Amino acid sequence: MAAGKAGHHLVSGAGTRVLVTGGSGFIGRHVVRELCARGHEVRVADRLAHPDGVETIVGELNDPKVVARAVSRGTDALVHLAAETSVLGSVRRPALVHDTNVTVTASLLEAAREQGVGRFVLASTNAVVGEHEGALTEDVPLRPLTPYGATKAAGEMLASGYAGSYALVAPALRFTNVYGPGMLAKDSFVARLMRAAADGSVIQVYGDGLQRRDLVHVSDVVRSVLLALEEWPSGPVIVGSGVSHSVLDMVEAARAATGAPIPVEHVDPKPGEMRAVEVDTALARSRGFAPQIALEEGMAGVWPDFRHDPVAG
Repeated sequence: MAAGKAGHHLVSGAGTRVLVTGGSGFIGRHVVRELCARGHEVRVADRLAHPDGVETIVGELNDPKVVARAVSRGTDALVHLAAETSVLGSVRRPALVHDTNVTVTASLLEAAREQGVGRFVLASTNAVVGEHEGALTEDVPLRPLTPYGATKAAGEMLASGYAGSYALVAPALRFTNVYGPGMLAKDSFVARLMRAAADGSVIQVYGDGLQRRDLVHVSDVVRSVLLALEEWPSGPVIVGSGVSHSVLDMVEAARAATGAPIPVEHVDPKPGEMRAVEVDTALARSRGFAPQIALEEGMAGVWPDFRHDPVAG
């Protein structure tokens, strides 16, 4: 660990050097845009070059040479967003998800240690805890139901170990379901709803549609990342709206936002899917996080991307 880096805070002024892995992705583009707007020196590590011309180390992060180029001496903070995020995909391809979500996280933490990076913000998930009666808090034991949840739990443990041994400040942000503008390439339920509205197709709903989810807008997620960079300590913190909606409620919100009928077809539920996700955001709120975008407003902001997309119709 570089001298003087213990307990490092990202100053609010311009010029801090931040690496964002997955910075060309959905959440990453929003995070990078805000960091650049605040005058920070931002680099991206991603499979794709950043669409706004931000300096990008293009390649796979399971390549040690790419990691060595990305995590260079002088980097003040690292925001690790790159991951395989499909829960169902992790059930089909657990080894791939382990390689991307665990091995890559370990190599980035080691590079951060070697290069004297002071702060490592990890994008995590509430899938690390599995089924739980009542609202999830950061104290619920880790019992993931899927390989995806298991790999994220492993990432949190690695970050915790490096934080304890090397004074690296490593907050782990447990995002709920993130949505917002820029989701054209996503396969989340909100994106599927928008595609169904755009092309007049049927939306598939797993089971009865009464399973509940917490959706958090990407602009609120960006605020949490900035707070984590500036002052949050190591350890997990739940980042969500604090309001859970049923899948059928989400369909109704999408219908209201788009004006489309969006017919529903009920299909068999999928293994590993949690019946209800309700989260307690008290810890994040006590640290200055206050979600601002309600579901109806957020859905309306997603729709224009799909309405004007020539592929979606």
